[in-house]
Amino acid sequence: MKHFFLFLKALFSKKSHTDSPIVLSPPVSETKTQKKPLPKPRKKQWSVHDFSVEQKEGETRFHDLDLPVDIMHAIADLKFNYCTPIQAKLLPHTLNGKDATAKAQTGTGKSASFIITILAAFINKAFKNRNGCPRALILAPTRELVNQIEKDFKDLARYTNLRIIAIFGGTGYILQQKMLKQKPVDVIVATPGRLIDFMGKGLINPSKVEIVVLDEADRMLDMGFIPDVRRIILKTPHKNKRQTLFFSATLTPEVLRLAQSWSTQDAVQIEIDHEQAAADSVRQIIYISTEKDKFKHVYNLIHNEQLTRVLLFVNRKDTARTLSEKFARYGRKCSVLSGDIAQDKRFKVLEDFKNGRINLLIATDVAARGLHVEDISHVINYDLPYEPEHYIHRIGRTGRAGAKGISISFADETSSFFIPKIEAVLGNKIECEYPSEALDKLLPAPKKKYYSKPRAKKRNPFKGKKKPYKNTEK
Repeated sequence: MKHFFLFLKALFSKKSHTDSPIVLSPPVSETKTQKKPLPKPRKKQWSVHDFSVEQKEGETRFHDLDLPVDIMHAIADLKFNYCTPIQAKLLPHTLNGKDATAKAQTGTGKSASFIITILAAFINKAFKNRNGCPRALILAPTRELVNQIEKDFKDLARYTNLRIIAIFGGTGYILQQKMLKQKPVDVIVATPGRLIDFMGKGLINPSKVEIVVLDEADRMLDMGFIPDVRRIILKTPHKNKRQTLFFSATLTPEVLRLAQSWSTQDAVQIEIDHEQAAADSVRQIIYISTEKDKFKHVYNLIHNEQLTRVLLFVNRKDTARTLSEKFARYGRKCSVLSGDIAQDKRFKVLEDFKNGRINLLIATDVAARGLHVEDISHVINYDLPYEPEHYIHRIGRTGRAGAKGISISFADETSSFFIPKIEAVLGNKIECEYPSEALDKLLPAPKKKYYSKPRAKKRNPFKGKKKPYKNTEK
C-alpha cells in the first residue's frame, strides 16, 4: 500500500519538460487596414408623387380614384395616364363594391377595369385562402382571351403578392393541376369546360369566391357555354354575398336576362357606343375589289407601304392556308392562326408575331377577340365578315387604348352586300373607294416556285386472263 501511494505522488508531481511553443501573430501593417463593406443604400420608396399627370377637362385620371399605391405604381409603369371611357364610367361604382353590367368592345380597357377592381378589393381586405379556393373567378369564352387576361393581370399586380392561374382546355392539363395543388391562388381565369372538369375532381372550390367576372357574355351565349356557366355560378356564394361584373359587346334581351338573374337589383348598367369605341381611334377604308384581284391589291398595299406588323382576317381556314402559301412564294414571313391549329402552336405563333419574328399574321375570327399585340398599325379584312359585330371586333385589334390605327377592307362581288349592315352597327358611313394604280399594278414574279407533289403513275386497267404460272424448277 505504501508503494502505491508513493507511485501516485511521483506521477502527479512529474512535470512536463516540453514547453508549448509561443505563436507570435504577425505585425499588423499600419497601411493595410481591413475595411468593412459599406451598407447598400436603400432604394427610394415609390410614391404617387413620382407619377404626375396633369388634370384635363373631360378626362379622368387614375389619381382621382384613390387607388392603392401598389396599383398606381404598376399603372405608372404601363404609362396609363388617363382612364378610357369605360374605365371612367365603371370604376367609381365597382371600386365601391357595386355589381355592374357593361357594354363595351375589346380594346377599350374593360379588362383593366375589372382587374383594378379585384386588386383594390383584395389589397384593402387581405385574406389567407386555401389551395383551390380562389377569391375571384373570371370566365372567358376562348383560350386566347384567358391567356391575355392572365398577362394583363400580372402586369397590374406586379407589386402585389396576389397569384393568378389560367385554366383552359387544349393543353397543359397536368401543369394546371400541379399549379392548383402547389399553393393557394387568389384569382382563377378560365374557360367554362376545363373549370367544370377541375371542379368535378375537387381541385377548385368556388364556394368562397368574392368577385365573379363574366367577360364577353354574348359570345359565351353564341358558343353554347351558358349551361356550363350557370353550373359554375350556382357553386359560388349567393349574389348578395359576392360582386358580379358582367361584360358584353351587345346587350341583347338574352344577355340582359342573364345579367339580371346573376346580379343584384342595384347593379349599374353602362354602355359605350360603337362609334366612341372604334371609329374615333381607327381610320376605316373599304376598297371595292374583285375575288380575282384581291390578293394583288393586298400584296401591293403591304409592299408599297412597307408594313411591318399586319393582321389579315379571312372567313375560312382553307383561305388562310392558301394565302399563307401565296405570300410565302413572294418571300413574306407569315403564319396562320385558325381553329384547327394546335393550342401550343397558337401561342408560339402569337409570340412570334408579338416579337416581330413574323410581320404578317393571317387569321380567322379566332383572333378577333382577346388578342392584344402592341403596334399593330393595320388590320386588313381580306374577307368582310358575315356578322357585322365581328367587323368591330376585328378592327379593335388596332387603335387600342387610345392609339391610332388603320383598318382596310376589300369588298368583292359577294361580300360588298355586307357593307350596309356593318355601317348600321357602327352608326356611321365607311369611306369606300376603288384601288389606286399603285395597288392595281401587276404582281412581280414569285421568288419561290410552287412545286406540287408528283402524282402516282396511272396503271392501265387489267384486261384478259392472267397467264398461268410456269414452274421452271427442275
